[in-house]
Amino acid sequence: MTIHTNRRAFLKGTGAGLVVGVMLPQAARAAQKSGASAALATGEAAEGAFAPNAFVRIAPDDTVTVLVKHIEFGQGPYTGLSTLVAEELDADWGQMRATSAPSNPALYANTAFGIQGTGGSTAMPNSYMQMRKAGAAARAMLVSAAADRFGVPATEITVAKGVVSHEGSGQSATFGELAEAAAEVEPPVDPPVKDAKDFALIGTDRPKVDSRAKSTGEAQFTLDVYRDDMLTAMVVRPPKFGATLKSHDAGAALKIPGVVKVAAIPQGIAVYGENTYAALKGRAAVTAEWDESGAETRSSEQMMAEWTEAAHGAGKEVSSTGDTAAALAEAETVHEVVQQFPFLAHTPMEPLDAVIELREGEAEVWMGSQLQTVDHGAIAGTLGLPNDKITLNTMLAGGSFGRRATGDSHFAVEAATVAKERGQGATKLLWTREDDLRGGYYRPLTVHRLRGGLDADGNITAWDHTIATQSIMAGTPFEAMMTDGLDPTAFEGAKVLPYAVPNHRVGWARMESAIPVLWWRSVGHTHTAHAVETFMDELLEKAGRDAVEGRLALMDDETFAREAGVLRRVADMADWSGQKGYGVAVHKSFDSYVAQIAEVEDRDGTPHIARVWCAVDCGVAVNPNVIKAQMEGGIGYGASAVLFDALTLGEGGHVQQENWDTYRMLRIHEMPDVQVSIVESDESPTGVGEPGLPPLSPAVANAWRSLTGRTPRRLPMVPVDQA
Repeated sequence: MTIHTNRRAFLKGTGAGLVVGVMLPQAARAAQKSGASAALATGEAAEGAFAPNAFVRIAPDDTVTVLVKHIEFGQGPYTGLSTLVAEELDADWGQMRATSAPSNPALYANTAFGIQGTGGSTAMPNSYMQMRKAGAAARAMLVSAAADRFGVPATEITVAKGVVSHEGSGQSATFGELAEAAAEVEPPVDPPVKDAKDFALIGTDRPKVDSRAKSTGEAQFTLDVYRDDMLTAMVVRPPKFGATLKSHDAGAALKIPGVVKVAAIPQGIAVYGENTYAALKGRAAVTAEWDESGAETRSSEQMMAEWTEAAHGAGKEVSSTGDTAAALAEAETVHEVVQQFPFLAHTPMEPLDAVIELREGEAEVWMGSQLQTVDHGAIAGTLGLPNDKITLNTMLAGGSFGRRATGDSHFAVEAATVAKERGQGATKLLWTREDDLRGGYYRPLTVHRLRGGLDADGNITAWDHTIATQSIMAGTPFEAMMTDGLDPTAFEGAKVLPYAVPNHRVGWARMESAIPVLWWRSVGHTHTAHAVETFMDELLEKAGRDAVEGRLALMDDETFAREAGVLRRVADMADWSGQKGYGVAVHKSFDSYVAQIAEVEDRDGTPHIARVWCAVDCGVAVNPNVIKAQMEGGIGYGASAVLFDALTLGEGGHVQQENWDTYRMLRIHEMPDVQVSIVESDESPTGVGEPGLPPLSPAVANAWRSLTGRTPRRLPMVPVDQA
């Protein structure tokens, strides 16, 4: 799939340079107009609102609205970034609101990516100081306006819970009352921010800003968007990855009441209905013939065998310290394992969907876009319109886990293609759960081969690790992040060990398939953490050493102090003594450190996760309740994967799963009791959306081996036909 723009071209097309920092020129205090949106606001300041910068709007009714540049799909940026603004603004939490910022990388770029987008658990880290400065700037302007109104020095003004006061004269005013005057104040260029000791909101719990709207149904998702004369479209896609359409017959479909149109498109066959039911029935009635000459026809088992053979080679060297081959040859004991991981689907609660409305050379889009800049440019290119004729409204989304962040923007392109084929008017493209599971973009099937050497005293002297998997980045705009042909997402979490092993080598065998692959919650860490931490457990067991103390003995106090800190914390939480049925793992991902201990029970030969203790060090804990929720969510999501999940291809390359009855998810009564402890830290915040997942899988596998003596070598632990 061709991407029709890049960041440089996009910025050139908008006629705006990148704005570094939070302040906007006087003439552009209100963000760029983005058209009518189902969200609360689109960046344009409402009449009478105070817009000190691109991120903050203060209305006459005292409400403070934060424009959040990151998509909200449950991971908490609306609450987290609003907390940062409220802290520096000294606002009352009850007056805070949040909405999605417009698609505009000149104003809302993710500083980690250089484009507007969400991913890699970067929302809080890249916005921490930016949003605090935005709040501090607004506060300074309000204080200046109050000083003029009260006729007193600004240094004598105080702000608390949304009220600006002068104690000496007894005068006070609310934010809303000062908004108009504050709008005339010159914005400060680099306002100072609070010292951590003065925090009133950061580090404390409070309700999430979007909980009420989501609970009452007021919150708007793409599924909730209905436009005049809107048609609903669904697409018949090839039954095998890489197949293309030869011919089709739409006769039966067009006879179904409500079916308006059927058309061949590059992605398959689009069926347009007056409603969802008509589109579904019409799609089912279409017959098609497919060219499978370029299709993936191997089964999962065939690919697993090929990947395993490749893992037994050296692969392309990723990193190497010491002489691993010599150390293995000289080792008293050599332990070797092969670990196999299946394709995994994301299965967010809300499958992919989008609404595109075409009107007289312009288009407005509603979708849960995770990479707004990439999707915006892809839609513009597909429709043949300039970027500035596209309005992209980022909607709330019902989960993602990486699924909405596609480098090739395949879904955005499909939605634009369907809309273009329909013509003027609004078209809603829907994927069903079956489309979601059969549509590809999975976590790659992966095989690890590890060899470890022990000397006569049980010391680990060598560690050789080869990973066979597809590249996620290759063929996308993210390929530019690959160095020397190496995709860092394939081996992240394995390249650097938190353990002192003198001879350590990692290699990558790049595999090829027509099956499109994508990052899945915590990306490469999903399998590298399992491989590394289960292998370490086995080596320590062979050396006769405790799983916790053995790890701590291998951690350099200065280099790996934070890994050791969470490991000690979780061991204290679980009262660790090497109990049977307990397993431990520690892993760093996205600059956060997480250690977990799982307690596993044997229920008629099937593992059941009873309890999980989790310690996390993610720097300053801006919203502790959000951090705990993300750890719990990652543990639940990871439990599904380690126990039950596998996306499999049968003979000939057909996907065998189509809904949650065959793609088994953790059920509510199977969720373990989870206890989370946040390590106190004054380091800058790091991500929490993904790091809770990687340690869960190895902790469970280690617990199962402790309990039963059986070592899982292939995930999921429960065979698919028994789940």
